Amino acid sequence: MWLNTFMERRSSPFVVTAALLLVALLGVLDYLNGPDVSLLIFYAVPVFVASWYAGRGAGVLACAASGLSWFLVAHATSEHYASPLIAYWNAFVRVGFILILAHLVAAFRRSLKQERELARTDYLTGAFNGRSFAEAAEAEVQRARRHGHAFSVVFMDVDDFKLVNDRLGHSAGDRLLRLVADTVRANVRAVDVAARLGGDEFAVLMPETDDRSAQVVLRRVRRQLLEAARREGWPVTFSAGLITWVEPPASVDEMLRAADELMYTAKRHGKNSVRHAVSPRPAHAA
Repeated sequence: MWLNTFMERRSSPFVVTAALLLVALLGVLDYLNGPDVSLLIFYAVPVFVASWYAGRGAGVLACAASGLSWFLVAHATSEHYASPLIAYWNAFVRVGFILILAHLVAAFRRSLKQERELARTDYLTGAFNGRSFAEAAEAEVQRARRHGHAFSVVFMDVDDFKLVNDRLGHSAGDRLLRLVADTVRANVRAVDVAARLGGDEFAVLMPETDDRSAQVVLRRVRRQLLEAARREGWPVTFSAGLITWVEPPASVDEMLRAADELMYTAKRHGKNSVRHAVSPRPAHAA
């Protein structure tokens, strides 16, 4: 829906300002309408908007503005009731109702956001999962087709990972996987996508990165990983395949398959090494 997309892109101050203006408009209409017809349901709109798009604090602020509007209207129209206290009691009840609404909307929004994050991240390491990586890779392939820039992909796994689980236990293996994910993320750019694809296999998507730059990054990552493994006494090394796509692949599956094959070539040739390629190969390398 275009309205939802529009509001999602707006800043919190914009959302709060829009909600407060709507409350003010409703207050004027409430006063002109008189006490015979309640506009309570319409006050839920700015409170919902503020809570959903700007958080609980903004929702409470919209509630406070609504309460002020109700009290002012109640004061101006109190003579219409059998007792002046009725108007103020009604305003008090309305504020309570609208505060509950703000809390529920903000809590639901936060829960939904957390669920979305969990669906996109690996439960153990906090890195992106395979689904998120595939989505980011597909988007990068499409961008590369439009703009003609190169990008690089790393496929890496932990050599002899099973030894850690067998000798030191699965808790040590889990710590190792978390260390790999944390080290990779700490040594790549914010725009790069680091993911755990499953088991001890990790991948990194590096948008707009040529072969030389990608090799520099991968060397830094592996150096940090090897130093960390030595400090912990883990009998592991790291093999990786790196491919730079000068022209985008036909699909994400082709992209990953090429990087995966390079990684397994590195493992077959003694492990603890890197194999890299450029696709398509430069004419002078043919």
